[in-house]
Amino acid sequence: MGQKKSWLEIRAEYALASALVFSLRALPLSSANRLAFAATGLLDRAIPKLRRTALTNLAMAFPELDKADQNRIADGVFRSVGRLLVALARLPSLNTANIGDWITYDGLENYQAAKQGGRGVLVATAHLGNWELSAFAHALLTEPMNVMVRPLDNPSIDNLVETRRTLSGNRLIYKKDAARSVLKALKQNEAVGVLIDQNTSAAEGVFVNFFGTPACAGAGFVKLAYHSQAAVVPGFALWEENRQRYVLRFYPAIALSGNEVTDTQRIHSQLEQVIREYPSQWMWIHRRWKTRPNGDPEIY
Repeated sequence: MGQKKSWLEIRAEYALASALVFSLRALPLSSANRLAFAATGLLDRAIPKLRRTALTNLAMAFPELDKADQNRIADGVFRSVGRLLVALARLPSLNTANIGDWITYDGLENYQAAKQGGRGVLVATAHLGNWELSAFAHALLTEPMNVMVRPLDNPSIDNLVETRRTLSGNRLIYKKDAARSVLKALKQNEAVGVLIDQNTSAAEGVFVNFFGTPACAGAGFVKLAYHSQAAVVPGFALWEENRQRYVLRFYPAIALSGNEVTDTQRIHSQLEQVIREYPSQWMWIHRRWKTRPNGDPEIY
């Protein structure tokens, strides 16, 4: 566990974050995008370990690419985060009348078919594209959903973000009491969005093949699916450069076998396929392969 932030650190970080959010909302969209890209570019230079992590991950996942291409994808990651920040800042201004300017659906029928099962929907999503806009937009366009969240380590910034997450009617589920809340929501045939792509401890997960290297993935997700018999539907808000907007894409429900490793692998194989289509939109700066199988050398 990291060292607890001081009051001064919390206030200073919040002052910077709130000023950025205010500016990204107030400026014309083109200027806001330039500011966001500048801010994430500064983050890239100020914390060099982020790019080092990204390049380590990319060299492992895409060994066929040269350094220039790997750096190009890493550049795209920071731009993707910039686009996310602009959308997050402007969530209070989005409504049913203008949300179509930001995002459209693809595969909504997959979500609707899953809802017809009557046992709820577990939306398997990831830090890919714009995970903040996806749930927000879905609430405006179709229906509110539940979103599993982990509080940020700065409570003031966390409150800033969480206030925006609920503006379109979504409900937050905190990881500390997740199982009971998730199962209650699914019993009521509601949808629950869960970010499934982060590293977890060996005690809480199973190892799956992810980009050709064992990655420890949380097993709790499929356990919830088994217990509730909810449908598992992958869904991501992906930036389409040619459309200059996001597409909220729902994929067909993933059939589960009842075997934790097999089913977790199926879900992550689908995720890997989507990341390969949109490589610059996934968070390669996260140490995804930190937990290693016994005897395997550390990667980072």
